[in-house]
Amino acid sequence: MNKSTISKNLMMKVILITSFIILISSCNQMQPTKLTDTDILHQNQDQLTQVIIYDVFTPPVASRIYVYSSLASYEAIRFSSEGTTSIAEKLHDFGAIPQPEKGKEYNYTLAASKAFFNVVHNVKVFSVDSLKNYEELLFRNYKKQLSDSVYNRSVAFGDTIARVILARAGRDGYFQSRGKSKYLGSNEPDKWRPTPPDYLDGVEWCWNTMKPMIMDSASQFMPARPPIYSMDSSSLFYKSLHEVYAINKNLTEEQMTIARYWDDNPFVIEHSGHMMFSNKKITPGGHWMGICAIASKQSGADAVKTARAYALTSVALYESFISCWDEKYRSSYVRPVTAINETFDNTWMPFLQTPPFPEYASGHSTITACAASVLTAVYGDNFAFQDTSDLRYIGMQRHFNSFNEAASEASISRVYGGIHYRFSVDIGEAQGKKLGAYINEKLTD
Repeated sequence: MNKSTISKNLMMKVILITSFIILISSCNQMQPTKLTDTDILHQNQDQLTQVIIYDVFTPPVASRIYVYSSLASYEAIRFSSEGTTSIAEKLHDFGAIPQPEKGKEYNYTLAASKAFFNVVHNVKVFSVDSLKNYEELLFRNYKKQLSDSVYNRSVAFGDTIARVILARAGRDGYFQSRGKSKYLGSNEPDKWRPTPPDYLDGVEWCWNTMKPMIMDSASQFMPARPPIYSMDSSSLFYKSLHEVYAINKNLTEEQMTIARYWDDNPFVIEHSGHMMFSNKKITPGGHWMGICAIASKQSGADAVKTARAYALTSVALYESFISCWDEKYRSSYVRPVTAINETFDNTWMPFLQTPPFPEYASGHSTITACAASVLTAVYGDNFAFQDTSDLRYIGMQRHFNSFNEAASEASISRVYGGIHYRFSVDIGEAQGKKLGAYINEKLTD
């Protein structure tokens, strides 16, 4: 790695830390009377995303944090709009959501914030100090603004909602999935094994044991078997492998930009001689929660619609990670870098660093297609937007004419990055669209 690359990475770290300090500092001047309820919901989500980046949660685990906290927020704030229905009650194993006392006054945005952060703290977010500083400022301002009875009642209601959400989180299989043995794959030619440069063991290999929220099982949307591994020049595998190799040898500037833009890999470890350091990035799910925020702001959505969009998007992300990871570790398919290095070019490295889990099908393709389907149902097709979700972290932004266009670009970016075969991104995208349609059908009011 050259000095300019190191400087760029250090600069991005400075930007991340500086933006976090600025946001915390801005909270000292936070005046609830000047912030809308929707603004507060966005601030809450943004605080969570920053902590997820800082703590380097795996993408599947990040999706779990997003879904429980976003559902808690929605289930509290929805009572500010008469007739708005529960999402959690339509999902598996949540049960009835508590109701506010009739005739009593509440501040439902305060209740939603309390429920949100109560859940965040109890689903194992580690960097709690920065969140607590933000919360204290937020709740202190509410306390100044509201009567004691309304404040206490709203906080208590938020805690009640959080307890129901957390009860489900406590039996979803997450804690049983911790501490499992390492997944190192197989030395069979067609099977995944740890990839360079760091040869990390397989991430979240038993994520398919997590209890789905809307699917009947993790394998409900199981894709077709991947192509048979074959170095016969007429086989689909051979042609696909050489396509990845050829594309990466001749990447255009636009293809490199697209690959970098959608990388969203929180596992990247940079090397410079004997030095190693991580380059923290937003997760794929965090990127789409950011797109959800952009759509809310651009469309002028009120607080309830905003909270609902966050909740639905997070359900899509959570379910699609379970669905995709179920297939990843079933087929345990070999990554391009492994097949290329072991057959015809032992010096080749992909443009992007290969993430540490099996290849088939593409996770980016699955989760982005699913999230795009849900966001299209909420905000409409042909929703053009400027995606600034990652601007503060990698200094890049791009324009899209629809959520589906963004998802398709995210999908093909993995081929440009040299970490997926084209059939894997195509199959993943189809899988995500099917799951997204299913979610929309089940959760449409």
